[in-house]
Amino acid sequence: MDFHLVDEEAGESTPSGERLEALAPEPLLTRDYETRPGLVYERLRQRHGPVAPVDLLGVPAWLVLGYRESLQVLQDDAAWPKGLENWRARSEGRVPADWPLGPSLEVNHVLIQGGPGYPALRGAWDAALRPFQDPRNPQAKRLRSAVTVYADDLITLLGQGGRTGLADLSAQFSRPLPLMAASHLLGFPGSQGDDALMDMWRVLDAGPDAEPALERLLRTLSELAAAKVAQPGDDFPSHLLAAHPDLSVDELARELFMLLGMTSDHVGILISNTVVEVLSGERDGGVRSALSAGMVRETMNRVVMRKPPLVNFVPRFAVEDTRLGNYTIHAGDPVWVSSAAAHADPLFAGQMAPGSSTISSRAHLSWGAGRRQCPARELASTIASAGVSRLFERFGHLELALPVDQLPWRSSPFMRGLRSLPVRYELAGEALPAVRVPAEAAALAADVPDQAAKRRSSLWRYLTGLIRSGG
Repeated sequence: MDFHLVDEEAGESTPSGERLEALAPEPLLTRDYETRPGLVYERLRQRHGPVAPVDLLGVPAWLVLGYRESLQVLQDDAAWPKGLENWRARSEGRVPADWPLGPSLEVNHVLIQGGPGYPALRGAWDAALRPFQDPRNPQAKRLRSAVTVYADDLITLLGQGGRTGLADLSAQFSRPLPLMAASHLLGFPGSQGDDALMDMWRVLDAGPDAEPALERLLRTLSELAAAKVAQPGDDFPSHLLAAHPDLSVDELARELFMLLGMTSDHVGILISNTVVEVLSGERDGGVRSALSAGMVRETMNRVVMRKPPLVNFVPRFAVEDTRLGNYTIHAGDPVWVSSAAAHADPLFAGQMAPGSSTISSRAHLSWGAGRRQCPARELASTIASAGVSRLFERFGHLELALPVDQLPWRSSPFMRGLRSLPVRYELAGEALPAVRVPAEAAALAADVPDQAAKRRSSLWRYLTGLIRSGG
């Protein structure tokens, strides 16, 4: 089979009308992809152009590599809708029942859902998140203050190993911080959500205990959803119910699962990647100076341009036979947009080179594009920026304990982040800096568990076990 569809001398391409199933696509999720995904994307781009046929653990799919083509798919929800009911191979029984990616796509929440029920659900999400995303609202101020308190708690705990020492900032800061913020959003009483947070970690890590952890987590979230139905509060599930009263307890639990999973993994990776960007760029002083000038958001935009946490979006499906790149995508074919590959597209990346101002750093696709752009993007950015800011306020010195090119990465079909972030640290000052809590956030104290409750929690016991000392 000849996949070389680009005529290099003429600079033109010949469209292929062959069906996806006939192309014998090469596996995407290989060892090379885990360690060097950029090289895999480039090899596919050179061989196929901006759209490539790939094999996802035994299931064929189209992977969109080009920035322009990614925007075309993401911005035209009518031509490229979500919803597994649009997947021809699945309807015809050609997707194995034990396909490893099946469970993550079968949970029908706002990220996956298509069809006529989506607009109402998305509208409810937007309404429920608005109090927490608009910085003028008291809920948003309380959230940011809570994140600052949680960040201080994590840094203080880490510092119990000594004012100088070694730490894994991924396990001890970047990953737990957004989970704690998500617990605040979900309205878990006290530290009662900690077991759920630990189970969320197990699910995301996809280890041998992931399946029982998922069962426990969904059960816990169903109990929380039922509690919010019986007694609403000033939290995300209560606001979501107010905006969409027809949601059943099970449906609400699935939406809470999505918020918890995406917030924790996406934001945790964003925090770690931003820390690496700052520490690896400190020789010229530019990156950390930008942080000091309050440009944390701009730094994060640059980070997600090069290393987006969400590397591949959940699939969309062609409504009708459509030319995309050098291929004809047939009706019902699954199409996976790769933000990581799109950001590396030479037609786009060349305009984002240092010193170029052709494209804004906000042109990245880390949050998607079009009307299905991530509804919680402002929320996630707020949590990440608050955490990064507090981290560099509290540490007088941070340095990577490994060269940048030796940091261990973990890849999945959807996300890419660090397995660990080893650093050497030195805490700043002699005492815990005062946390500046706005007057509007006076109710915060009731939302943050007291120290005794934290010591009893499974999350706190786990984090205490990670404390290490030494230079």
